[in-house]
Amino acid sequence: MEIKETLIYVCRRLYERGFVTATDGNVSCRLPNGNILTTPTSLSKGMVEAKDLIEIDLKGNIINGNTKPSSEIKMHLLFYNERSDVNAIVHAHPSYATGFATAGIAMDQTVFPEVLVILGSIPLSKYGTPSTTEVTEALMPYVKNYDAVLLANHGVVTAGKDLIDALFKMEKVEHSAHTLYIARTLGGEKLLSHDDVDKLNNIFVKPKGEDLNNKIKY
Repeated sequence: MEIKETLIYVCRRLYERGFVTATDGNVSCRLPNGNILTTPTSLSKGMVEAKDLIEIDLKGNIINGNTKPSSEIKMHLLFYNERSDVNAIVHAHPSYATGFATAGIAMDQTVFPEVLVILGSIPLSKYGTPSTTEVTEALMPYVKNYDAVLLANHGVVTAGKDLIDALFKMEKVEHSAHTLYIARTLGGEKLLSHDDVDKLNNIFVKPKGEDLNNKIKY
């Protein structure tokens, strides 16, 4: 698929899975020319078409498009400006993950092996008033080291190497939150030990030059 088609596909999938409702959420990606392609403000992700997409530069200036980007584009630009490895951002409000964010509960403990390997941890940023610099200020401590962050009383943001990667990370966050919620109704989750995490670290992560111990909470 072309970039625009992929972005529209991601929007539709978010909407169909109930990760966004009404005009919630926003999606963007880095273009080959270094600019950013993003969804417009005040439009349902289930209704986005190619003509609605906007091209902006890394400062948020509109290069091409007849609509305006979401005022939340600031947090997208924060990731793009801080990390050259990030080429796509998804911001959504999936119910279970947003429930954890609203309850002020991070998902940063050693519960799911696949989450530890893919994301390391899912921290919770402080509350920031939407559409203001408070959101980017709250995200700043996490941007360089985390690909998924719960936004207190707001939702979730995920960063990926491409649009599908960012989408899958959002799905992984929501599935983990749902499973964790179920586990807590059954008496509570059982954490992986330090030794368990070290094994995962040695098998999956250290060959890439990373270290899970920098991202997780025991």
